[in-house]
Amino acid sequence: MNDQIQVAIADMFWEQSLSLPTQQRKKLPAFISKFRQNPTANSINYEHIHDSCQDSYRSVRLDQTYRCIVLAPKKGDVYCLLWVDNHDDAYQWARRTRVEINPVTGTVQIYNTEYIDSPLPPVEPPRYYIPGPKQQDQPTQDEPLFNLDDTRLLRVGVPELMIQAVTDLVSISQLHKLKDSLPVEAFEALDLFAEGMEWEEIVAEYGVTTEEKIDTDDYAAAIERSASKRRFHIASSDEELQQILAAPLEKWRVYLHPSQRKLLDRDWNGPVRVTGGAGTGKTVVAMHRAVWLVRNKLEDNRKVLFLTYNTNLAGDIAENLKKITTPEEHARIEVINIDAWVSRYLKSLRYTSRIVMDSQLDDLWKDVYDGGGAVPGKALPMSFYTEEWERIILPKRINSRQEYLKVSRAGRGVALSRPQRAAIWEYFDEMRSMLQQRGWRTWQDAMLDACALIEESKTPLPYQHVVVDEAQDMGTEALTLIRGLVPKDANDLFLVGDGNQRIYPRKAVMGQCGIEIVGRGRKLKINYRTTEQIRRFATAFMTGQAVDNLDGNAETKNDYVSLTQGPEPELQGFDAIDDEIQWIVHKAKSLAGADGELSNCCVLLRVKWLRNKYAKAITAHGLTVVTLEARNDNQTEPGIRVANMHRIKGLEFRHIFLAGMNDGVFPNKKAIEGSDDPTEIRDNELSERALIHVASSRAIETLCVTWHGQKSTYL
Repeated sequence: MNDQIQVAIADMFWEQSLSLPTQQRKKLPAFISKFRQNPTANSINYEHIHDSCQDSYRSVRLDQTYRCIVLAPKKGDVYCLLWVDNHDDAYQWARRTRVEINPVTGTVQIYNTEYIDSPLPPVEPPRYYIPGPKQQDQPTQDEPLFNLDDTRLLRVGVPELMIQAVTDLVSISQLHKLKDSLPVEAFEALDLFAEGMEWEEIVAEYGVTTEEKIDTDDYAAAIERSASKRRFHIASSDEELQQILAAPLEKWRVYLHPSQRKLLDRDWNGPVRVTGGAGTGKTVVAMHRAVWLVRNKLEDNRKVLFLTYNTNLAGDIAENLKKITTPEEHARIEVINIDAWVSRYLKSLRYTSRIVMDSQLDDLWKDVYDGGGAVPGKALPMSFYTEEWERIILPKRINSRQEYLKVSRAGRGVALSRPQRAAIWEYFDEMRSMLQQRGWRTWQDAMLDACALIEESKTPLPYQHVVVDEAQDMGTEALTLIRGLVPKDANDLFLVGDGNQRIYPRKAVMGQCGIEIVGRGRKLKINYRTTEQIRRFATAFMTGQAVDNLDGNAETKNDYVSLTQGPEPELQGFDAIDDEIQWIVHKAKSLAGADGELSNCCVLLRVKWLRNKYAKAITAHGLTVVTLEARNDNQTEPGIRVANMHRIKGLEFRHIFLAGMNDGVFPNKKAIEGSDDPTEIRDNELSERALIHVASSRAIETLCVTWHGQKSTYL
């Protein structure tokens, strides 16, 4: 290949390639490789398209019937593969689609010219209305949707040819009809503004950041700009090209949003916290950050440690990292859930204690409680002691009465006097003694033991950087340990999470665990997974709830949106469970379509015993069922998926059913009523809301919610 020539491949080229017949799809890798080697070769068979949108378009032959549309530069050495289709449809695409460098932003933009000289789509009344910051005063059909002048529209990437169409808009539904006729960054900016985001914030994200003079013929410079990279990628080698071709639908591997890219392609002078709603690509950013660190910052014989809270998610991330790394790079990223890492590390040091779960202490607590003495002033239930143990004694490593008398109990709902604390300590002292007699340690203790051993060790760990997913589920002990895994330095810690997805009552403050963010907190605001209708349904469960930003401050608003529209979530109630399950089976079959592919459908239940009951009943109706246990979702295995809601973390499906949403089941009665402490009850209820929020937001296209008898009060 001529070293001066580069081939940029548009994301829509990959998407369109999936619709090709099998014969043509098989020809594509060889053609692209040949084109990449020398796009100017005579054998490429360029043809001029006389009535196309742009003189720079050319047609090249994939075979006798199918053509690829190429942008051949007027100057420079960057060729762009744009589209592939049968001859007539490919030429029609070239007639209606412009690909050009925006003279204001310098970004390579793609947009449809259909509405430049044609009437806008008609206004459709919304089928639902959920008020937002700007939506409380909806424009009438006589009022413009955007009161923005040409200068401001140009600044966020609206092409000059489209300004009139934008200023004529009178409703959000019209804007969404115009989606394919606008460059993606311009549509996003306008949609965010229509949904209530402040204009200054939008300009900071999408506006011009340079005063350089834009050369609208210099594609080499334009494609290097961050906003262009979300739609164009220059393959550096045939090996990378083959990796991309292996799974063309997984755009996250190559085409990143500028807001994502600016988080990972840079040096940070300390820990970074990235938050964002469900589906905003936090895990994608974390994975690409790990790869960037390996390629740009990692010293010889050092590693990047990638930690998750969930075992299943760790396995998924490890597999997905293979798609964006070489084998050598992948070997330098260690992906593991935090409990497994602690267990392995302690075993390597011949740690003799047996690590036990909180649930394994139930019998011990009964013995301690039954044998305890009176507490001055009030009788406290056993739930108080177990909660105090988990929220105060363990995370703050309290080992004596004097320490307990002094420790802050902020966040606990039951106030205690000094004499009460002194008397209560006997319960915890007895529990410590019983654990020691058995050689047991809790997971919280084990994590802090590991932290102490790391600090004492003269042998440094092999890690230079740590990347953390699901940071909202990491407790105080886990975050304290994470801080101790690598020295404080540039690019040391990169943590992503979302307080709205905290499905375990395990709140921690990063700053109190030694992780000082100090202005290095960022937030993602575009949902890439699901539709706006499903996003609104999911976020409604968290509206008005006290959610934190992982560092002790309140998360003030759910200011993220989806740019995809779809059907509203369907809610169906039934008199009997058999009627509910029959409806689910019928609906799943209709969603599976003509090919009967049910693996895109997943039925979610609150608890495992209900999961098993529904799985058995669905099987009795003749459907193949795959029950999702730990690490067993083989996507090639046919059948409808059935899972409990905690298992769905980290997964996504085109069609989701939230089934058995009955009163007493959701919220889970045991979870809500298992405490007398008002703070614990509030935290447990918030976890229940977070669980339904997470489960709902796993749906890509369709969400169905069903129950029998009395429906959940949450609905």
